[in-house]
Amino acid sequence: MTDLLGGETGADEAVRVDGRGLSRAELFGRASAVAAEIAGAGAVAVHATASLETIVAVVGGLTAGVPVVPLPPDSGPDERAHILGDSGASLLLAAEGAYEPGPSDPPVVPVDGLPASGTTLAPPPGDATALILYTSGTTGAPKGVLISRDAIAAGLDALAEAWAWTPDDVVAHGLPLFHVHGLVLGVLGALRAGSPLVHTGRPRPEAYAAAGGSLYFGVPTVWSRLCDDPGSARALAGARLLVSGSAPLPVPVFERLAALTGHRPVERYGMTETLITISARADGDRRPGHVGTPLTGVETRLAAEDGSPVPHDGETPGELLVRSPTLFGGYLNRPEATAASLTPDGWFRTGDIAAIGPDGWHRIVGRASTDLIKSGGYRIGAGEVENALLAHPGVREAAVIGTPHADLGEQVTAYVVADAGVTERALIDAVAGRLSAHKRPRAVHLVESLPRNAMGKVVKTRLG
Repeated sequence: MTDLLGGETGADEAVRVDGRGLSRAELFGRASAVAAEIAGAGAVAVHATASLETIVAVVGGLTAGVPVVPLPPDSGPDERAHILGDSGASLLLAAEGAYEPGPSDPPVVPVDGLPASGTTLAPPPGDATALILYTSGTTGAPKGVLISRDAIAAGLDALAEAWAWTPDDVVAHGLPLFHVHGLVLGVLGALRAGSPLVHTGRPRPEAYAAAGGSLYFGVPTVWSRLCDDPGSARALAGARLLVSGSAPLPVPVFERLAALTGHRPVERYGMTETLITISARADGDRRPGHVGTPLTGVETRLAAEDGSPVPHDGETPGELLVRSPTLFGGYLNRPEATAASLTPDGWFRTGDIAAIGPDGWHRIVGRASTDLIKSGGYRIGAGEVENALLAHPGVREAAVIGTPHADLGEQVTAYVVADAGVTERALIDAVAGRLSAHKRPRAVHLVESLPRNAMGKVVKTRLG
């Protein structure tokens, strides 16, 4: 596995998950036993709990050159059946006794009950599929995204350069191991860089405080909860970088985190189909509300709805298009969807709306389908309005969408979790005081919570 994850020997602890650790030699030794068991399979699923067994199973699949299909442990029966059936996984890897198979599930292989193997397998070619990661399925059944070994290597090397990521770092996080953030960056990135990994099991503030990391990964919900625990937040002052991703980091959370830890967090942007493509740098600026500049080898541009270029003036929004060596190899069994996601000259249509400044800094406005609001002839980014709402001291969470309006086409509608006493009128006035009048919400719904998925992203299709 020296082609993707570096050397296989070493007595020092390489990974620790929720208090249990393995050295590099132990990890790759156990992974080799998995590889010998599954060699020749078309694809294998992994019951992707936050555990050492998940890491052993994934590394075993990569060692064998068998595409790995991470299966979210909290997936419902329909989602699970779709992922297993669509991927064609012929085996399911799990910790012994941790997975209860259904009648149509593939055979379960307990990764912690396999005999040691001395078998050595040749590394697969770089264009071979390493992972089949399933999208969240917010616009239909989840799609299987084919990620090659070369794409993973290119993405991780670009991040190592941007973040000055070395074996001297200790990576710490508590993110799920079935997405790009927690698995590709948080596990494969640490192994490729040669830096120890401390996975906290769950991303609790006190666990982050005790992890002793130099490079911390978190989603906005993690950082927000950490800010609500000032003692734990201050314990991260000795870290080198705090990295936020998977969803936009609200500006107020950015500012609170910087005040408590002394670190201005690094934001980055990516998708399952592209891996990470844009980021702030370890030795550069970090701007609230911005995700940085393209990584080495990545090209970006903006397109209007008719495909025409959008100026990089920092204000005009357009759909973000990406061209990069980290791009996916297509959607499994979905040639039409694959073709629709690419322009004729090979640019990937992210579906995200962004603005790019003259200096190359990117600001993500939101999803084209839910976050670009067309109201009275104006194009309004939901994220800008959400940040204005979050700047109100009584607002804890906010989500903004466009809803039908007889005169305007769409109106700006906000769903807000706020302290007692905060009124709809006060919030509308607060936004109007910060932004142009046409960007103010015309309706504000005060709610107890916002619907979120496993990565902490608000599921806006469930609002209303």
